[in-house]
Amino acid sequence: MRYISLGAIAIIITSGAAVAQTSVESCNRTVTFDAPPERAISNDVNLTEMMLVLGLTDRMVGYTGINGWNKLDAEMREGVAELPELSERYPSKEVLVGADADFFFAGWNYGMKVGGEVTPETLEPFGIQVYELTESCTHIMDKDRASIEDMYADLVNLGKIFGVEDDANALVDGYRAELATFTDTVSTGDEPVRVFVYDSGEDTPFTAGLYAMPTALIEAAGGVNVMEGFEKSWGTVTWEEVVEQNPEVIVIVNYGEVTAEQKRDFMMSNPAFADIDAVQNDRFVTLEYVEATPGPRNIQAIKTLAEAFWPN
Repeated sequence: MRYISLGAIAIIITSGAAVAQTSVESCNRTVTFDAPPERAISNDVNLTEMMLVLGLTDRMVGYTGINGWNKLDAEMREGVAELPELSERYPSKEVLVGADADFFFAGWNYGMKVGGEVTPETLEPFGIQVYELTESCTHIMDKDRASIEDMYADLVNLGKIFGVEDDANALVDGYRAELATFTDTVSTGDEPVRVFVYDSGEDTPFTAGLYAMPTALIEAAGGVNVMEGFEKSWGTVTWEEVVEQNPEVIVIVNYGEVTAEQKRDFMMSNPAFADIDAVQNDRFVTLEYVEATPGPRNIQAIKTLAEAFWPN
């Protein structure tokens, strides 16, 4: 886990008073902060890790939405050891208000639901400002396909919000350089590897579509998501569609009560999948949930995928 020292807050002069103020784009809203938040809450493991790599634990009063889905690994457990988990799953409005929060870092289907009790609009009367995960904006507005740039944008915007913009920019520049150096060493084939993302479900598979981060990670590693025609973020498709697309590699997202090995065994032992290239050649690769969703571990995820796609 990388922690970054806090940078200086830029001060601007408004009407003779010193005010730390900044504005960022959050989905279809412009959000203005008069001062950096001091009592922040983040939802989900990947969003919380963004806060951690920016060194913002001293600005946080807790986090939500991790242990309810068994997503906390050893590295993250150490990082959040000093913070309480205020809700194991999505937080209620009462949880956030009760913690006297002034900021909530969440996303649509990452702690908030369209029409739910916790939204930027419902929290505004309580003085809780919300920054929305960029990848999740597809649930409320038109948006381009998922991109690693979504994750970079979130880190930079968090840097602006909390007055650590220089640190955030340096972190993103480091990620860009690390990824460029790695991709220069990878020898890919003439055609992208056909890849299916298996998140969960046996009767019907839950998978990543065009607007979900794994599509961007797969492309960066020299593959193509066979479900990129599924114009959603995460959602359910049919096994018939998977068989028809005949993926060469299956990416398993590891979290929850059903292990990655159990998911692989399900596919390997089911006669309905016997003709899928990935099953015939036993080509499975596992990503942890925190790697497959937008966050700092996306860089390692691309490396893991590329090494699985192009083993030679």
